Amino acid sequence: MLNNKRESRRIVRILFLMLQSIAFIAVAETLLLDEKVLSYIEQKYGMPARSRLESWDSLMRINRNIPESEKLSRVNDFFNQLRFISDDNHWQKKDYWATPIEFLSTNGGDCEDFALAKYFTLRELGVSDKKLRLTYVKAIRLNQAHMVLSYFETPSSEPFLLDNLDTEIRLASKRRDLVPVYSFNGKGLWLAKEREQGRLVGKSSRIGRWTDIIERMQGINKQVK
Repeated sequence: MLNNKRESRRIVRILFLMLQSIAFIAVAETLLLDEKVLSYIEQKYGMPARSRLESWDSLMRINRNIPESEKLSRVNDFFNQLRFISDDNHWQKKDYWATPIEFLSTNGGDCEDFALAKYFTLRELGVSDKKLRLTYVKAIRLNQAHMVLSYFETPSSEPFLLDNLDTEIRLASKRRDLVPVYSFNGKGLWLAKEREQGRLVGKSSRIGRWTDIIERMQGINKQVK
């Protein structure tokens, strides 16, 4: 657990709001892009942004039938090429959850953007929500809250962590620089443990309203019609 109570309350608040948005996966048909969206992004952000989105679209189209371990590796490597930029510098906001399109179009984001983009992409590639957790941790060396994506091969297995700080996918027990706090996915919220699933403390299905990130993920299609 974090020592700083204020930081802990902030993480719980973020998780509460994120749980409202994470239900997107249950209703979204696909993340695949069409020409209208690509043209819109090219006009707004330039050709390099379009190229990054085309590469993402290709990643999702051609890697559906490969082993899950390869999906993890390719998705992790793909997004870890992008720049880390704090929300203050990037969006002039204290906390901003970028959609994968915003993340790729602007070629950067913070730890939450890396983890969310990997989560949404792996879900698009067919990885079960039961195997994935967005996990808040305390990064000891940075002395701050941080987010990674956890992958459980089986319900009882130790998770692998997909992270933008350490680009190699490692077992949680090998990441002594991270202290788990909470984890969540489209099904619920858990008090996290390093080598276990953790204790379920809530269900995301109880929360019905959409959050800003979902409105923006859906809004891109409305803007290009």
